[in-house]
Amino acid sequence: MDKNIEDQIKDLQKQINELNERTTDIEDSHKDQLALVVFSGDMDKILAAMIIAVGAAAMDTEVKMFFTFWGIAALRDKSKRVKHKDFMSKMFGMMLPSGKNKLHLSKMNMEGLGPVMIKRLMKKQHVMSLDDMFEQAGELGVEINICQMSMDLMGLKKDEMIDYPDLSYAGVATFLADAGESRMQLFI
Repeated sequence: MDKNIEDQIKDLQKQINELNERTTDIEDSHKDQLALVVFSGDMDKILAAMIIAVGAAAMDTEVKMFFTFWGIAALRDKSKRVKHKDFMSKMFGMMLPSGKNKLHLSKMNMEGLGPVMIKRLMKKQHVMSLDDMFEQAGELGVEINICQMSMDLMGLKKDEMIDYPDLSYAGVATFLADAGESRMQLFI
């Protein structure tokens, strides 16, 4: 074989080996982790997010949920009242659902009858309620981060959020860091 061709083959093999090393480094940089943005405050979409989160956590996948904008309403505790809110904050508080059990459906809400029907059907089919899903998620170590900026914009306070074992307040940089090291990212 020609010396020039042998050198080219060796050079190509070297490049292939370098690319294989870089590919392995990229693959190893991601954790078995799910980063999930929960943007919607619709009951059916919160259900989907929680089913995915609990399912992934049950399969030993680390799950980090980032609740932002309308999704935060699902985390409000209806029994907690906060004083000293300004007018706009009080208005948002009255207009937003007061927790996961007051959410509307994205389709077929039917003046509130839709969520009642879905909850009955879930019970009949032995599907966990949202309350049970949140409890299960907490037991499985699912992390919930609430977008601090969205809370501020909507006049929501930390004191009116649910009690959850791994709940924290963060900004978009935290979510982006979590998403960057995750094998899976979802937006609901």
